[in-house]
Amino acid sequence: MGKINQGILGGLSGKVGNVIGGSWKGIDYLRIKPSSVANPKTEGQVNQRNKFTATLEFLQPNIEFIRVGYKGYAVKQTAFNAAMSEVLNNAIEGTAPNFTVNYAEALLSKGSLKGMLNGVFDVSTGTQIEFTWDNNSNDINANAEDKMIFSVYNPTKKESLVEYGSTRVNGAVIKVLPNNFSGDLVHVFTAFESIDGKVSNSTYLGSGTVA
Repeated sequence: MGKINQGILGGLSGKVGNVIGGSWKGIDYLRIKPSSVANPKTEGQVNQRNKFTATLEFLQPNIEFIRVGYKGYAVKQTAFNAAMSEVLNNAIEGTAPNFTVNYAEALLSKGSLKGMLNGVFDVSTGTQIEFTWDNNSNDINANAEDKMIFSVYNPTKKESLVEYGSTRVNGAVIKVLPNNFSGDLVHVFTAFESIDGKVSNSTYLGSGTVA
């Protein structure tokens, strides 16, 4: 907003081209009319918004996982924004205008630590989830005391159970599931975090229906 002193031209009121003049508390001013988008709903814009929507619906319930899994990428951006970029660029599929997240390609954590080996889960009881995996703590870049973190993502409820589990060397853990997950399809992700804060890429263990 530019202030105009009274002079040979005096004050300006109204619009001339893309310049708008007026007066506020006795002060004459000019401002430039903001440019407008001729069609804010072009095909490209709609497709991009739909991709963002699908990504947000997946990532928001998993924010606690992401804060751990992308902390190494939170430089001049948030961990969440780093995860958004990763999923948008590598894990969105579908035909316009319908897009979905390919969970097998979506990373909730990203790092150099050794990931889970031969992980499986069981939700057949309906009250709990049981994880088992092979102890690979003797592998390079793996440690017995690495902490396992997991997400049980429920796209129907748009909720996730995100918790720390056991350590790499133990090879198993059982956790209680939320009561409202009963009968819903869930998607399961795991990763490891070392004592000094390193993380592994997340591993997608697959999907299953809670009994």
